[in-house]
Amino acid sequence: MKLYIFSVLLTLLVLSATAALPKKQVVITYPSDTPDSVLDEAKLAITSAGGVITHEYELIKGFAVKASVKILDKVHALSSEFRPTIEEDSIVTASS
Repeated sequence: MKLYIFSVLLTLLVLSATAALPKKQVVITYPSDTPDSVLDEAKLAITSAGGVITHEYELIKGFAVKASVKILDKVHALSSEFRPTIEEDSIVTASS
């Protein structure tokens, strides 16, 4: 019983520490030849760390997220062959 209570408290501590980290809104894109498994691994890492995927793109291999800088660094290091480009999300307009 004590072990169960300890594990619950430890889980809550980790979750609260992760939630306290400042989060950035970014767009993560990958080269067009990147396998879907690489994107799935990145999305799982982000959501497991408390990040939120706000949009998944269909025309390009990428997605928008709100996550801590720490997890974004981890995502960048996940694949040495298919490096993601991570850019701050912003509004883009076209004018003539």
